[in-house]
Formats: sequence, C-alpha cells, structure tokens
Amino acid sequence: MANLNKVDELIKKVEQSIKSPKKVSASDKLYVGVDLGTAYIVIVVLDENKQPVACEMKFAQVVRDGLVVDFIGATNIVRELKKKLEDKLGFELTKAAIAVPPGTGERDIKTHMYVVEGAGMEVVSVEDEPTAANAVLEVENGVVVDVGGGTTGLSIFENGKVIYTADEATGGTQLSLVVAGAYKIPFEEAEEKKKDIKNQDEIFHIVTPVIQKIGSIVRTHIQGFNVEKIYLVGGTCCLKDFERIIKKETGIETIKPLNPFLVTPLGIAINCASKENV
Repeated sequence: MANLNKVDELIKKVEQSIKSPKKVSASDKLYVGVDLGTAYIVIVVLDENKQPVACEMKFAQVVRDGLVVDFIGATNIVRELKKKLEDKLGFELTKAAIAVPPGTGERDIKTHMYVVEGAGMEVVSVEDEPTAANAVLEVENGVVVDVGGGTTGLSIFENGKVIYTADEATGGTQLSLVVAGAYKIPFEEAEEKKKDIKNQDEIFHIVTPVIQKIGSIVRTHIQGFNVEKIYLVGGTCCLKDFERIIKKETGIETIKPLNPFLVTPLGIAINCASKENV
C-alpha cells in the first residue's frame, strides 16, 4: 500500500517551492518534469536527492484530450515557465521528462517532445501519466487513476509492474462544461467557480453525474483484475468527496492524497532523475 503520509509531505514541499524556491549550487544536478495538461502546464524541478526545488504553472488551453492543439502556444508557455524557474534558481534547465495519456500514438508523443525541445530542453523520459504518478505513490498492487482536464487514464499495477493501461476522454473539462451550463456562465468563469473551495458543496451536486461516469469508466477497465485499492491523482480529483463517488461506483476502497493535482508533475520529474541515473 502507498505511504500517503510520505506522499503528502513531498507534495507539501512542492507547494512550498512555488513561493520559496530552494537554493541550489552549480554542482547540483537538477531534474525537470513538464506536465502538459489540458487545463494547466506545470513544471517541477527536483535536486539530485529527488527533493523539490521549484515549481511553476500556468492555466492554458493548448492541449485537448491529451493532444497538443496549439503547438506555438504550448511551446511559448513552457519557454516562459522555464525562464521564470531559471531566473529564480540562477541556472539553466537543460533536460526534462514528460508524460502523456495511456495509449497516445507515436506521432502525438513526438509533438509533446517537440514542445519541450522547442522550449530548450532535451527530453530524456516519456511515461504514461498514471505510471508517472506512481513514481510518487509507489503502489505495488492496485490501480492509479489520473483524472486530468481532458482525459481519465489508469494504470493497473501488480507487484509494482504495470499490467494494463487505458485512457478515455472524460475529465475536468466535462465538469466545467456542466457547471457553465448550470449557471449560464462562460467556461473560464465556470473553471474558477469549480475550483473555489467555498462553492464545493454546491458544485459537487451539479457534477456528480460526471464523476459517476468516471467511476463507471474505472469499473469497466478493472473488471477481471484483482484490484483491491484505487488511488486517485489529477487536478479534477481535488473536488471534495470525489473519492466517495468513485468508491460507490466501483465498490472498491478509493484513496487520494491531500493535493492530487501535483502528484503527476512531481512523478514526471522523479522519472527524469531515474532515467538520468540509470
């Protein structure tokens, strides 16, 4: 079983590094994870001990359903975030890892790579998103479900190895569209309303059918596998009681970290360190 206390402590360090980057020296090796999400682009930087050094993120709509739809926009944002991090740290970031939804085709993987390379970093590792998240969770047996803005991806683990992956186009964007329709407000406003903690109870009832659909997607894909626990990551899972609906739909114990949003970007950076140290 994943050590959630350890996971939460590591995520807190990432959160702290957003406002207070850690000091590094010229001799330190730095590892970078770039998460090209449907709603946010996030870059996490780790030191050689795989400890968080700095983090930057920006709301963006340059990726849809896990695919880059605005190459120039995506490249510019990654370049902008990279420069902010370099200005804070005083050092150039040269190598990075990325992650894509499970089942992403070779051509689309290359597009993700070209975005990061276009921003000035060599891509040293490509994983699927739930598998990248598991570099943080360290699940031996169970399923990691990454509910992002555009897609819900999952990886089933048995004895620490991936035995099955899947991805379907349902995620946070669908929740925001439902909120926009219910309140008759623009999508961007709905996105902000959804994230505001004081609206969570009200929003939850409106978006419950979408969460139930995500639960049914998970249930369908894990049928026939001996899955005893579900681990949730991804920004969409931040919604209060999200895990309760997934548990109800699947009948399986469902666990999520305190901040599921940062698990995958952190895992991508850990993969960068792991690949570089092979």
